[in-house]
Amino acid sequence: MSCTACFPALASLASAFGLGFLSQFEGVSIRYILPLFALVGLAANIISGLRHRNWVRMSLGIIGPLLVLAAALLMAIYSMPTEWLLYPGLLLMIMVAIWDLMSPANAR
Repeated sequence: MSCTACFPALASLASAFGLGFLSQFEGVSIRYILPLFALVGLAANIISGLRHRNWVRMSLGIIGPLLVLAAALLMAIYSMPTEWLLYPGLLLMIMVAIWDLMSPANAR
């Protein structure tokens, strides 16, 4: 909700709900919270992939968080625009999560 610059439609929705004060936390959410959640997703995909021995799902599940972490690192160190890494990584993370919900891995 704090990243209204990335998602302009959320700006009008957030202001309608009175959530405009969250814009001051945009830097915190992009620099700290997003990489933290990417690390949690990376660890979960590695543990699940090693447990279920499904290498395709594990490799696809690892690529998304790695792209997000690379984007956050490049943004923090070099202050360069990293949308070309961030959005495909987020999209891949969402797609793998939906795949996991629709077709859960069987324990072997």
